[in-house]
This record gives sequence, structure tokens and C-alpha cells, in this order.
Amino acid sequence: MFSLIHKNAQYLVVKAIGFYQRFLSPDHSFWAKMVFPNGYCRFNPTCSNYAKESIAKHGLFKGGNRAILRILRCNPWGKGGNDPVE
Repeated sequence: MFSLIHKNAQYLVVKAIGFYQRFLSPDHSFWAKMVFPNGYCRFNPTCSNYAKESIAKHGLFKGGNRAILRILRCNPWGKGGNDPVE
């Protein structure tokens, strides 16, 4: 029973990230391509793509924790770069 609830929650979080990417993201949304044609994020993959991949690969709790830590690394003093989901 818990597994089914966890999978449904995981699915909803991934869909919510997709909604964010499509309509609000400064790197993925339809308006962002006009303002930032070369992208905005300092990381590859972007933080939202990292979160989607991490949650899909590691589950909602561990993957979500990894995504939060990645977002915290995205700051003016961070160097960015290539940081794939492991």
C-alpha cells in the first residue's frame, strides 16, 4: 500500500516539475527562449531536469533530497558545470 502511495506521489512531483519547466522556468519555458536563447542555468543538466531524473532514479525521498542539495549549490559563488545524476 505504501509503495503505491509513494509511486503516485513521485509521479505527481515529476509532473509538477514538468509544469514548472513548461510555464515558469527561466531556462525551459516558452518565454525564456526569447529572453535567454542560450539558456540561463549554470549547471548541466539544469536543476529542474536534475530533480526529475533524480526522483525518477532514486525515489521521492532520496531523489528529492539530492535535488534540494543541488538547488542549494546553485548560488552566485558556485562554479556550476557538468553535474549528472549518479
